[in-house]
Amino acid sequence: MSETRLDPASGGGGSVAGGVGAPGRAQIPERTLRGDRWWVQPVIIVTLLVLWLLYALVRTSMQRYYFVETYHYLTPFYSPCVTASCVPEARHLGTWMGELPPLVPYAFFLLPILLGFRLTCYYYRKAYYRSFWLSPPACAVAEPHARYTGETRFPLILQNVHRYFFYAALVVSGMNTLDAFDGFHGKDGGIGMGLGTLIMLVNAGFLWLYTASCHSCRHLIGGRLKHFSKHPVRYRAWTVVSRLNTRHMQLAWTTLATLMVTDAYIALVASGAVTDLRFFN
Repeated sequence: MSETRLDPASGGGGSVAGGVGAPGRAQIPERTLRGDRWWVQPVIIVTLLVLWLLYALVRTSMQRYYFVETYHYLTPFYSPCVTASCVPEARHLGTWMGELPPLVPYAFFLLPILLGFRLTCYYYRKAYYRSFWLSPPACAVAEPHARYTGETRFPLILQNVHRYFFYAALVVSGMNTLDAFDGFHGKDGGIGMGLGTLIMLVNAGFLWLYTASCHSCRHLIGGRLKHFSKHPVRYRAWTVVSRLNTRHMQLAWTTLATLMVTDAYIALVASGAVTDLRFFN
């Protein structure tokens, strides 16, 4: 981020006057002196995120091709399915409410949690701050905003609830894990395994890795410890999570891909476009 300084007149209320035009900064009229194609990364990120959001919006509002009854494949975009609109076999947790109107996602109460966890994620903040808000779009490139208030005012102050979305995300990852194990369902009602089962397991595994690599998870495990030697188990867990944390960006993108692949495969099987590759039963 561009260097900033506190505004003395603000009384410490969080308003920050800064940017490349701040007093004491070198006055360079050009937005940047970089000669490389620094704009490529923001364009790629905007394109990929918009395409993923459009896909998710279409799929969650379709209200069909979300469940393969024969093998109990339930797409993560519709999990948990607890409304009367869902087919009975897909209601693993029972029926909590009646029929939903058209276009309303069957998992409408859980999707905001997923969206909130990702929107407040430290990596995704960097991604959309730079790519959508151009704040700043790249290192050594001036942002177009005259002032910078950080995350001290509405709506960005809501980013501080990320740790609570993390707790909810643990439940979501657990639900996807249960759905994956329910996918070990054979044609005759016994145990079976197909390509869809494997895809769901891989997706659930990467979701756990992404959730565990979260900065909030790292702080929860060892952030307040003063003496690691007195807490060897927590210290060991903290070192593991810290290593995962260095791959948080890669896991963030990987899970977007696994979610889309899982949903697309289940939709293709449910619609009859493809036949599930069975390993046994």
